[in-house]
Amino acid sequence: MLIIALVLALIGLVALVFAVVTSNELVAWVCIGASVLGVVLLIVDAIRERQQRGVGADDAAQDDAAGDEDSYVDYPEEDSDEGEDADKDAGEPAEDADAAEEAAVSAEAHRDDKTN
Repeated sequence: MLIIALVLALIGLVALVFAVVTSNELVAWVCIGASVLGVVLLIVDAIRERQQRGVGADDAAQDDAAGDEDSYVDYPEEDSDEGEDADKDAGEPAEDADAAEEAAVSAEAHRDDKTN
């Protein structure tokens, strides 16, 4: 429809120029008729576009609502036991370091006992 309205505008422009140059009243009326018809087509096209956008928005809203229900995933919450295990795993190197320190202190204490 937009192409038809553009062609009618071009016809109206050419008819207007021709009507002014030749002073022909019939061509002037053709220019007016083409212009009016082009405006009517533009209005009809705008109304159709608005209706399609309204229907498309309603469909999109319904698809979003249906998609929300389908895409909802219930992830299980972490148990407190799992969290403690993670803390223990993270704490193991520190415990090993403490044990190594105690072993070093006890070895030094044995050396001191042997020298006395």
